[in-house]
Amino acid sequence: QVQLVESGGGLVQPGGSLRLSCAASGSTFRDNTMGWYRQAPGKQRELVATSGSSGNINYADSVKGRFTISRDNAKNTVYLQMNSLKPEDTAVYYCSYKIGLVRSWGQGTQVTVSS
Repeated sequence: QVQLVESGGGLVQPGGSLRLSCAASGSTFRDNTMGWYRQAPGKQRELVATSGSSGNINYADSVKGRFTISRDNAKNTVYLQMNSLKPEDTAVYYCSYKIGLVRSWGQGTQVTVSS
């Protein structure tokens, strides 16, 4: 069992920045993929960015050039730096921790981009 604790969401104006953090604890494993997904009202959950422990990184096209994912393996923590935020980035952001085919989710943190 892996527990994920997210932080860093909030309200920001268009063009602003936020940084999300997610710390994993419990039955963590060295070979894993951590990442972020988001779900806007009335929409399906979608991938934002993922980072594998081997160094591979993947971004959704909609956030490329604006968001940066990074991780601290010693702390089992993943970060998402979000710049140039747009109203369409408004969603609940969920942290994901995957080992093989088993995925754990965080409780979600709200990000609202509005003037």
